[in-house]
Amino acid sequence: MLYEIGLTLIKGIGDATIKTLLSYCGSPEEIFKTSKQHLEKIPGIGSKTADLIIHHTSFDRAEKELKFIEKYKIQPIFIQSADYPKRLKSCYDAPAMLYFKGNVKLNQQKVIAIVGTRNATAYGKQFCDKLISSLKHHQILIVSGLAYGIDIAAHKASLENETNTIGVLGHGLDRIYPALHRPIAEKMIHQGGLLTEFRSETNPDRPNFPKRNRIIAGMADATLVVEATKTGGALITAEIANSYNRDVFAVPGRVDDELSEGCNFLIKTNRAHLLDRVEDLEYIMGWDKDEVQPVKQLQILPHLNKDEEKIVAIIKDCNAIAIDDLQVKLDMPQSKLAMLLLNLEMQSVIISLPGKVYKMNH
Repeated sequence: MLYEIGLTLIKGIGDATIKTLLSYCGSPEEIFKTSKQHLEKIPGIGSKTADLIIHHTSFDRAEKELKFIEKYKIQPIFIQSADYPKRLKSCYDAPAMLYFKGNVKLNQQKVIAIVGTRNATAYGKQFCDKLISSLKHHQILIVSGLAYGIDIAAHKASLENETNTIGVLGHGLDRIYPALHRPIAEKMIHQGGLLTEFRSETNPDRPNFPKRNRIIAGMADATLVVEATKTGGALITAEIANSYNRDVFAVPGRVDDELSEGCNFLIKTNRAHLLDRVEDLEYIMGWDKDEVQPVKQLQILPHLNKDEEKIVAIIKDCNAIAIDDLQVKLDMPQSKLAMLLLNLEMQSVIISLPGKVYKMNH
């Protein structure tokens, strides 16, 4: 895990660059073992960045992080890991690394995100409780952001209804923000968990929270907005969910209520389904048809573009094929092919074997 963490801590290398490096080199370890000359040929990697990689400049900080996660029993989850949330992995801006402290699997069969205003009313809190109580029998996983208002109401209602819940944080796991929510967070570790992309010693700075919101939206099958102003962070999360082609639901409210403006706007502009009964959510999500869906349904191939479909068809036909042979068959630039193969591998459609050989992930 030293290579994985070290890769994410190199100054100037973000998630997109990490994915590009992986598409060319295969693994974090191979990235660090690649020559400077080869690294400089990779798009987006200049001489300065190549030097940072080959000189292992991030390893001291990575070793410190390893000691921290081992001491506090935190699970690091790299984007190539089978434990990485599959729904999030399919998002174009998925973080390369996650840190998780909890007791549940992140790839649950049914996952919903609940978000809303920090100034929740009694009605909003009661709606969260009734909704989660009604959905309890589906054994869903509830995801939110541990913030004031609707977030913490959703976490509390989940705990009270014996439903697993994940809090996505905008800082490292060496602290809890807001500190007032520490008792709830500690309970969640035993009935869900805490998740973040940020290493320890990362403060809850303002720019971190929009990044956190994309994880909340990306983790879930659907995002539910309970109460929100028109300019609140909940609407950002809803927009992100829409960009991922995930379902969004919003609870309608009075036309003169500021805390309903956001929800009413989402419904009025067809950015969200109207949610006033749990039966509507169950119907739209298809949860009313079969109480216990077979696990195999999670293994259905995701939506593929035309190039990805061609690659899958060739790999199926050949059973296993080397990247060079695949390139000849497709007559495609290697850089483009490498990126497409990485996307398919991250979506668990294919698996890579030694020698840059690929086969279907049956």
